[in-house]
Amino acid sequence: MAVIIDRRMHRGIMNIRILLILVFTHLSAGALGFAAGIYALPILIAPPPPSQVDVEAVALDARYTAQFKRDLKDSDALHWGEGKVSVGEKYVTFMGNLAPGPDYKLYFSPQFVETEADFEQLRPSMQLIGNIDTFKNFVIAVPPGVNLTQFNTVIVWCETFGQFITSAKFR
Repeated sequence: MAVIIDRRMHRGIMNIRILLILVFTHLSAGALGFAAGIYALPILIAPPPPSQVDVEAVALDARYTAQFKRDLKDSDALHWGEGKVSVGEKYVTFMGNLAPGPDYKLYFSPQFVETEADFEQLRPSMQLIGNIDTFKNFVIAVPPGVNLTQFNTVIVWCETFGQFITSAKFR
């Protein structure tokens, strides 16, 4: 009788172990899939970027140019941008690439920023310019009334996750 109880208990313990392993592996796969979805969804739903010819045509009216670079303090393998940004009274244009991500915003700042902490500290003095919907090239209209002389830096920021992507000092 003791042997039968021992075998039943052993089977029960094995079933619990298998159940725990299955729960852990399924939760891990779900979390990994969710993270991959957050990364992939913006890429899948992004509109086609403007052509180089279109961006260059709008950039002709720019007053300032600068370069987004990968090697800023808070830029990393998942949060970066590189290319030429042109700033004018009516439009900001970009020729280059941004790391894909959700909810990117373009800001003007009165001071150069290259970290999340600096961004959050200076945010009240910044001007939101608009949404970035593509990860290669963009043209964004500057809202009416924005005075370029109050700013010297253009910043790409991920609003959803509070992540610094890139910035460039244009003045």
